[in-house]
Formats: sequence, C-alpha cells, structure tokens
Amino acid sequence: MIHLKDKVCIITGGAASIGLEISKKLIDLGCKVAIAARSPEKGKKAEASLGKNALYIKTDIGVDEDCKNLIEKTIEAFGKIDVLINNACSYGDEGAKTTREVWLQTLNINAVSVAILGEMARPHLKASKGNIINIGSVSGVFPHIERWAYPVSKAAMLHLTKTQAVEYAQDKIRVNMIRLGHIWSDPFEGLTGDDRAHANKVSEPYNLMNRVADGEEVANTVAFVASSAASYMTGCETVVDGGYSAMGPEGHTPLFPLLAK
Repeated sequence: MIHLKDKVCIITGGAASIGLEISKKLIDLGCKVAIAARSPEKGKKAEASLGKNALYIKTDIGVDEDCKNLIEKTIEAFGKIDVLINNACSYGDEGAKTTREVWLQTLNINAVSVAILGEMARPHLKASKGNIINIGSVSGVFPHIERWAYPVSKAAMLHLTKTQAVEYAQDKIRVNMIRLGHIWSDPFEGLTGDDRAHANKVSEPYNLMNRVADGEEVANTVAFVASSAASYMTGCETVVDGGYSAMGPEGHTPLFPLLAK
C-alpha cells in the first residue's frame, strides 16, 4: 500500500510531459507538490489544474539562486520537504559534433544541478527522513549511436545517485534512480508529430512490451519508491523500460532458426 498523504514533494520539470503525470499522481495520493519549471505559462497552468496542493515556483535548476529560492518557497508554503524528484532534463546533444557549450549545458542540468539541489534540500530531508528520486534513462547504461552528451550525462547521474545514497545514509535519506526506457513524452510527441501508433511501431523492436509507456506508468513507480513501502531501498535503480534492458543483441528474434538451412 502506498502512503504519501501530507508528504511534501518537490519535482523539477513537473509542469509538463512525464513530470506533469508525476505531479498529478502525487496530488492524487494526498501530497503537497512544489512544481519547479522554467515556463510560467506551463507552470501556472499545471498549478491551476492540480488545485490547492500544487504550487508553481519559477525555477531554472542551472542557476543556484533559483534553486535556493525553490527550497525557501517550498518551506515557506508547506513547512517541510519529504521528497525531491529530479526530473528536469536537457536533451542537448549533437553526437560526436556536440560543442563544448552544449556539453557543459547538458551535464550542468542533468548531473551537476541534481547534485547541488540535493545538497540544498539535504537539511530538510534529514529532518523529515525523506528521500531523493533521480529520473534516469537507459541511455545512461547503453550507448546510443549519434547521441553523446545526453547518455553521458545520464551515466553521470547514475553514479551520482549511488554516491548520494552512500553519503546521505548517515542522515537517513534514501536516494534512488528510476531508469526509463521509451515513454510517451514531449520528445516522442514532437518527433512523431503526435503519432502514438507510429511511436509504438518504431519502439516495438527495442522492448518486450511492443510499445512506448504512458507517463502514468512512470508516475506509479515514482510514487512507490517515494513512499514508506520502499523503506529498505536506497542506491537502487528501478527500471521502467518494458524489458529494454533485459534484451541482448538478438532482441525478439531467435538466432538458430535464422541459421538453419
């Protein structure tokens, strides 16, 4: 049973796509949610749709002052912090030709800012015996052709998650990663022209469920890991990838029948 009633959660990138689905789930479970996002338009729309237990705080997590303001405003509004969900992400990547500027921006958002925000939230999470959830990607474990900066940044986040777990254990703060595969989200919607059937068809060879996942399927897992039901989990990866990580190079296709003449 997932118990999160009256917990206070911060979610970065919580106003759209997967982040919005997570925000909705947490609100449904009785949480108070501080939504950190750069876009006032999306942030205010999310706040209005989610009701009185949602608070939008304009935040660029790549800016220290914005991160400090996020923590302060959350405490001012809700009095504590129980869960920090690092969901905001930069997809900046030009493969082998990625410029230094894009490299640094991608690493800054996807790894460095996660570390800094976690440390800022640490005293409050210590007080509540709370936890941190970092949203990772299969890209951080498996190389992807023509993608360099994003996968490397997610690999850095994975190691950071384990480092935070070891460091923060003394404060009774759990730190875990949820590793995502192909999820119906803004990048998928944009690339396919909002064609979910096409996304499923393209994704089919890469996972065992033959489709992309819904954001709610991610949100369900986030809620579990955030709750006391996962009280003995820290430094872990919980994988939501439809079996992507389980498959080897042969994928869905048995080799021997192809070899037989």
